[in-house]
Amino acid sequence: MTNCTRVPEFILQGFSVIPEVQTFSVAIFLFIYMFSLLGNISIIIAVTLDSHLHTPMYFFLMHLSFIDLCSTSTTLPRVLFAALAGSGVISLPACAAQLFVFIFCGATECFLLTSMAYDRYLAIYQPLTYGATMTQEFCCALVGVAWVNGLLFSSFHTANIFTLSFCDPTVEHFFCDIPPLLRLSCTDPHKHETVGFIVSGCVIMSCFVLTVLSYIRIITTVAHMKSTQGRQKAFSTCSSHLITVVLFYGTGSSAYMRPANGYSSLQGRLAAIFYSILTPTLNPIIYSMRNKDMKAALRKLYICGP
Repeated sequence: MTNCTRVPEFILQGFSVIPEVQTFSVAIFLFIYMFSLLGNISIIIAVTLDSHLHTPMYFFLMHLSFIDLCSTSTTLPRVLFAALAGSGVISLPACAAQLFVFIFCGATECFLLTSMAYDRYLAIYQPLTYGATMTQEFCCALVGVAWVNGLLFSSFHTANIFTLSFCDPTVEHFFCDIPPLLRLSCTDPHKHETVGFIVSGCVIMSCFVLTVLSYIRIITTVAHMKSTQGRQKAFSTCSSHLITVVLFYGTGSSAYMRPANGYSSLQGRLAAIFYSILTPTLNPIIYSMRNKDMKAALRKLYICGP
């Protein structure tokens, strides 16, 4: 990758340029980060220790929690420390690394959510052959594909952004993200933006379409069930994942499906708070509140002990 950058470092503005808002934001997001750590780590430990959760659905959920943990830890600790230290300076390599890890987490989560939708599709549409299909080896292969594709996707976007030439070091954001970095380019970033949009569109839309097709089959199958109890059970196993999918695609599209010349720093920060902080924090709550097995495992973990 050719480095034609004219600035040796960037300056992250943080959550706000207003000192009072910045201080208040630090207190709020420190609490949110600690809550996110507790929630996602609890999911990972509960799935690992409870033998009742050693199924494909919870195997994918454990990896999803790990990715969410990495995602929030990539952005929040640095911005919180920078706000407390009074300096938002970040070196070029650190900025590139932050962008790489964050995009990797987002892309991997996209593929994991697709695998989870396929898992629910098989469990409801083909229950008799589900056990023979969703073997441990197959589940590991799906997770491996998600991680490898996430690495490739992230490598492309990091290279695509950091082959640009930057003249302005001030990033109007609280972490190194694609839209605010595109605005700092000295040259016209249209070609880089277009290529990135096409690649992202192909990958994300492919995952989204596969997820939608899985749920169309799931809804059709559930609608033909004669047992009310069976329909409720099927819906309960899918509702948590469906809420997570809506949050993931809804918040992510609001930030990345708009041109860089229409980017607003305030809107960008607000959208980033939802897709990079709140969504990974809410995922453990969603899966805990709507899942009896997970609630029982967490109760056992914190009340009765392992």
